[in-house]
Amino acid sequence: MQLDIRSGGLTLRGYLVRPDLEPGQSCGLLLLCHGFPAGPKGAAGTGQTYPQLADRLAGEAGWAVLTFNFRGTGESEGDFSLGGWMDDLRAVIDHALGLPQISGVWLAGFSTGGSLALCGAGEDERVRGVAALAAPADFSQWADDPDRLLAEAGDLGVVRNAGFPDDPDAWSRELEELRPLALVGKVPPRPLLIVHGGDDAVVSVMDARALDDAADGRGELRVLSGAGHRLRHDPRAIAVLLGWLERQGEGVTTEGV
Repeated sequence: MQLDIRSGGLTLRGYLVRPDLEPGQSCGLLLLCHGFPAGPKGAAGTGQTYPQLADRLAGEAGWAVLTFNFRGTGESEGDFSLGGWMDDLRAVIDHALGLPQISGVWLAGFSTGGSLALCGAGEDERVRGVAALAAPADFSQWADDPDRLLAEAGDLGVVRNAGFPDDPDAWSRELEELRPLALVGKVPPRPLLIVHGGDDAVVSVMDARALDDAADGRGELRVLSGAGHRLRHDPRAIAVLLGWLERQGEGVTTEGV
């Protein structure tokens, strides 16, 4: 089902699929986070295949799955800022935790979405686990040249409004202040899965190893031989994610059982 979620005065478009639950039953909810726009469709096409992924994960794992478009992408309102995307994730976590018959919320994200998922889990103990796929350990490449990023964001359509941002310096500072590497260590002992392609030409596999090291090896690191950056479309990565969900033991359960 399509749904709208409010974040800081903006409306985000989301998609929720959940099992048919009887009274007294509940299930876990996985919140899926997409990455930064890429490809010819840019911001308009971002996250288009995530509802299909949500349907598959829900059908095979027996979970509820919620995916959404960060501000500036798809049909969601607003313009991209890294802090704004983090605010969106917080708002969607709050929304997910308020849904009926949900036993808990886990996060899974790809690329930039994976990095933000790590930050979200690190700062919010209500999140019960996180999976990060092809996730940068930090945003230093963006922070090194914020003007280039802003120009690219405009070309991709994730920044839509002329004159945005009102404060370019503050917009740029967010790229340095948001640090998955500093927050991933706060996730364990909650479940932590880090998946990366061994041949990822966009985000080095060393980022995955750095994140694993920062968590003192208390997570699960899976490097997929020969895989590139777009793990959303790699069957092995989705199989690893499904296996991880199964180990959480949060399919449909009946209260008192």
